[in-house]
Amino acid sequence: MVTMSITEASRAGVSALVSSAAAGDDVALSRHGRVVAQVVDATELAELRRDRETLRDAALVMARFATDDGSRTDLDDVIDAVGLSRAELERELDAEQPDTAR
Repeated sequence: MVTMSITEASRAGVSALVSSAAAGDDVALSRHGRVVAQVVDATELAELRRDRETLRDAALVMARFATDDGSRTDLDDVIDAVGLSRAELERELDAEQPDTAR
């Protein structure tokens, strides 16, 4: 990976930065000696985003696994806790369904 200041990158031009990235040579852009951006190939960026989503999903699964105590709540208990009966809930659901019999 090559590191360039913003000024150097500006002199090199966007076309040169894109060509380097497309060839697999990432270009880090620095401001006052600190890297603030990076030009990378679009395929690599897509892979990184996909990997980020996969890692996020894996972290969620691990968190759920670590915090799951095995207890489960019955649906009727939940319905009762919100102050409804199963019959009331079924009537509400039926009223929301479009009439497809016609």
